[in-house]
Amino acid sequence: MPDARDVSPYDALLLLSFGGPEGPDDVVPFLENVTRGRGIPKERLKEVGQHYFLFGGVSPINDQNRALLDALRKDFAEHGLDLPVYWGNRNWAPYLTDTLREMVRDGRRRILVLATSAYASYSGCRQYRENLADALAALEAEGLELPKVDKLRHYFNHPGFLEPMIDGVLRSLAELPEDVRDGAHLAFSTHSIPTASADTSGPVEEHGDGGAYVKQHLDVAQQIADAVRERTGVDHPWQLVYQSRSGAPHIPWLEPDICDHLDERHAAGAPAVVIAPIGFVSDHMEVLYDLDTEAKARAEELGLPMRRSATVGADPRFAAAIRELVAERAALERGQDVTPCALGALGASHNLCPVGCCPARAPRPVAAGADSTYA
Repeated sequence: MPDARDVSPYDALLLLSFGGPEGPDDVVPFLENVTRGRGIPKERLKEVGQHYFLFGGVSPINDQNRALLDALRKDFAEHGLDLPVYWGNRNWAPYLTDTLREMVRDGRRRILVLATSAYASYSGCRQYRENLADALAALEAEGLELPKVDKLRHYFNHPGFLEPMIDGVLRSLAELPEDVRDGAHLAFSTHSIPTASADTSGPVEEHGDGGAYVKQHLDVAQQIADAVRERTGVDHPWQLVYQSRSGAPHIPWLEPDICDHLDERHAAGAPAVVIAPIGFVSDHMEVLYDLDTEAKARAEELGLPMRRSATVGADPRFAAAIRELVAERAALERGQDVTPCALGALGASHNLCPVGCCPARAPRPVAAGADSTYA
């Protein structure tokens, strides 16, 4: 691993996230931002917003990002890494364009981007790159000097992302009653996306049945299950499951849904289930509602003991992983030889998204890739 204190040529890190409402009055405007261009009526958005209103109209994602910012800044300072960390969102304040404008005015010229999505997919990678291009276009229209922007590689199989999830599953198993613990099934949950989007996720050579999106999640699930077996001596059955479907009923999405999976596990005689939300960096609204509310209620109806393990959040090991990824990418940009840190069968992901990676239905300008509109 290269010297983590040398981050040249970069002079800033941008934490790029989804964003979320921070009060009841924010909910519908936030959802209008998320669904802009889809023609969804405001009344329908108010219905969808009920998930947020159950929690006072506040999504936890912004506080989660503030905690991650603090963890990154603390880790960087403790390891002598002089790299300011900024934060911008796609759909709510602080908005990405405003943050990039601030960075430019602060004199930042080489920016690394950390997206709060660990896997390859259109919505988890390319859409962020489209948002970066939109923000750069806005700054260009204002006559500002544009920085060079690069995106950190996918980190789904970095040990600093995996280890906190492994510990979370172990803690959840330990919380189950002893008489059902060893027989508990593991449900590794992630966001359902259209099967057509999954099939074209990742580089072109990885397109096909589920694409890189499903392959990467299966790799993570296998590593966690293997680690649990090694540390407990128990081989727990497991399955990759999905949640948070939001599309039209006639469009195929990845299945099974987590609640359907609970029904099936109960019918098959499973004594308990641990749900591990491996597809999410933090406990944002989809975790709180789809798992801690809906799936929990379903398990209680079935009389099925269930625990939900923690997401990575602001775990210090994750902050350290980001520092290592920053140092790795900086060394590569300087032309040094680097052995990327990655566990599992898939190896380290690409540093530069290739042409044809996670394509959009309608081509749009993108940044931070081989097909970038902005260098």
